[in-house]
Amino acid sequence: MPGVAEPVIKLVRRTTEPVGAQTLRSTGAAVIAYVVATSTLSQPAPLTAPLTALLVVQVTLYATLTTGIRRVNSVIVGVLIASGFSSLVGLSWWSLGLTIFTSLIIGRLVRVNEFVPEVAISAMLVLGVAQVADTAWERVFETLIGAGVGLLFNLLFAPPVWVQSAGTSIDGLAREMGQMFRDLGGDLGGRVTIGQAAERLHRARRIDHDIVAVDASLRQAEESLMLNPRVRQGLLYRVVLRTGLDTLEICAVVLRVLARTLTDLAKERVDEPLFPADVAPGLTELFGQMADAVESFSVLITTPVAAGAEAAEDRLADALAVSRATRDQVADMLLAAVQEHPRKWQLHGALLAEVDRILDELDIEKRTERLGKELARRSEELHERHPRLLAVRRRLGLAKDAHPAGATRA
Repeated sequence: MPGVAEPVIKLVRRTTEPVGAQTLRSTGAAVIAYVVATSTLSQPAPLTAPLTALLVVQVTLYATLTTGIRRVNSVIVGVLIASGFSSLVGLSWWSLGLTIFTSLIIGRLVRVNEFVPEVAISAMLVLGVAQVADTAWERVFETLIGAGVGLLFNLLFAPPVWVQSAGTSIDGLAREMGQMFRDLGGDLGGRVTIGQAAERLHRARRIDHDIVAVDASLRQAEESLMLNPRVRQGLLYRVVLRTGLDTLEICAVVLRVLARTLTDLAKERVDEPLFPADVAPGLTELFGQMADAVESFSVLITTPVAAGAEAAEDRLADALAVSRATRDQVADMLLAAVQEHPRKWQLHGALLAEVDRILDELDIEKRTERLGKELARRSEELHERHPRLLAVRRRLGLAKDAHPAGATRA
């Protein structure tokens, strides 16, 4: 039995992932669109309807709405172009080329984005039949059926919210950065070769690629929160996660600069330890505390429950307080060491400045202020673009003003 249950468990887990969910939802919507089209239209095989539903149904409701509108527009524009050409000229090589050229140009003008080729495809399919008018209307109806089924499918079966997967990605990024801090701190007590320091620097640079992947996951989560009937205060969630990732990205940049500072120091001290024996333990402890602070910050921005977020905020505050105290002690020891051995003193100052920048970026009060400004800015933009929609949402209780003091516990 365990051997049989294992593949089933893996299959169920895969269906909760974006790829598995999109596969199941797209297949169901396509089949339903085909059944509806065959029962309402006279075409023997109305494959345009399931094709449209297949392309319209996306992982998020926001993507479904925007994709459906663009696809319907592309088909209608292509049908209108083909109808106009068919009334003037017949089908030949030059008329076909002129139709494709015109369709691609007009498709870009009407801003259907990735569906520009669909304009030319619709025009060619309609232009190549004998009864242009009947085929044109049939294709429009099939497209509307497919888009309608895809939209209703996501309205009745609300797509999942991918906040948890985005939070997992952010947490993984923070843990990787924390491990990087610990590894850098573990090397400070002894001799570090230029090759070892360069490897650490290269590893810090690779974090940029991880940030790109996390950003893609967060974008999917942000789309899943938009226009989703199951989500209240979606704007607050989006701002909390986005500003949190921005902070981690800044810390990753400073971490890369810090690794470069240690690399430059290793080049100057080839046959001796990077730091004196009395300073190295303090720096190692400081780097470990900064790793704890980064990981606590990640837990804070990815914890949805208020009680858990409050505990994460307390841990972050403690980690920052301990780090600042250790930083002051290390600064005094570095100052004494520099006065005794002033060679490359500027690297010690740069190291302390980079530590200060990271601790400042993780500061709770600064984050609260940043959240408040970002929430105010986005709310103002929403009000300017859609004042009536925002008023209706507030009357229905779907949009509430978020208070900055509680934003960190979202």
